[in-house]
Amino acid sequence: MEEEVVYFVTVCVRDRQRVLANAEAFRAFEVAVSKLSHWRVDAAVLMPDHLHLLAAPKERDADVGTLSGSLKRWIRQELRARWQWQPGCFDRLLRKGESAQTKWEYMRENPVRAGLVKEWKQWPYSIGFRGPLKA
Repeated sequence: MEEEVVYFVTVCVRDRQRVLANAEAFRAFEVAVSKLSHWRVDAAVLMPDHLHLLAAPKERDADVGTLSGSLKRWIRQELRARWQWQPGCFDRLLRKGESAQTKWEYMRENPVRAGLVKEWKQWPYSIGFRGPLKA
């Protein structure tokens, strides 16, 4: 059995405009995720000016650029946004033995580190980790 690959992906809003931490943007993100056919999103956190996600391709050689480009396009379309995304994305393939659960724990604390909430469970703009737990 081939081992699943998981990517940690970050996309940022151009000029770091604070346009994502709201119910409308979160709904647009959920709509965009529902359109994905070649990827599974295991966890995500929308921050005011960027988005973190853990995603696994259904086929090992799926292109991360296509994932990020599709999400960015669909979110902007859903919002009829005037703002733009920064070009490209930051992505990192989790190394063998690196835990997606640990990366989720890092992601979910982002709003706490930014001073937006006192504890991560208070942040309404996230999808909790729902992928396979790895030791």
